[in-house]
Amino acid sequence: MTCDGSVQRLARPDGNWVAYARSSGRAPTVVFLGGFRSDMTGTKALALEAWARRRGHAYLRFDYLGHGQSSGPFEDGTIGRWLDDSLAAIDQLTEGRLVLVGSSMGGWLSLLVARARPERLAGLVLIAAAPDFTERMLLAGLSAEERARLEREGRLERPSQYSPEPSVFTWKLIEEGRNHLLLDRMLSLPCPVRLLHGQSDPDVRWEYSLQIAAHIEAPEVVTTLVKGGDHRLSTPSDIARLIATVEELLPDRGCLS
Repeated sequence: MTCDGSVQRLARPDGNWVAYARSSGRAPTVVFLGGFRSDMTGTKALALEAWARRRGHAYLRFDYLGHGQSSGPFEDGTIGRWLDDSLAAIDQLTEGRLVLVGSSMGGWLSLLVARARPERLAGLVLIAAAPDFTERMLLAGLSAEERARLEREGRLERPSQYSPEPSVFTWKLIEEGRNHLLLDRMLSLPCPVRLLHGQSDPDVRWEYSLQIAAHIEAPEVVTTLVKGGDHRLSTPSDIARLIATVEELLPDRGCLS
């Protein structure tokens, strides 16, 4: 496995693979976790990679099952499977402390990774994080007819403003997601947490980050609301803010010695 940023494959036990790009450097390793139907070639993921190389920090970006350059059907994916992919990539491709940067659904997965590997955390950055979105946003936003069709047919297509292809949601995604809900209890983390959220986000309301912050017990939790900011927070000023936020959590600010 190379460490030069070129795309490689991490084999999974079921014959699928996780596509990833890894750059070597000093700790902590910055790990980017993308959103639902997103991939590791997005603006934020690549901007962080370029920054990490300039700073000499180790960096990892990857695609979950059915996303981007990874194998497998998207509709086979669940929160648990994508968490397994994330843990496999982190456990096998990184060493030492980690700063996790999670966008949208990647924020949910980052929190789950943080709960599973607290001893490795140096910091956590959540961008328009959407923990529990399957229950609190997707299911709650369906009409009675849509829910009945989803349960009956096992899948539901809805228009996407980010792609000409519709977003596909499965009943399996919702049912399995109930095994990973976070906002029904407090989540104790041993490191600083930063939440970034655009106040014009049409997908995840900015108040959601305040709810997340209220459920986190950590040495420091800071929520930044961006007036006029959208869901992606990928403009040049957004990227500059993201990089500055990650830099706050680098050596001498982490939670591990």
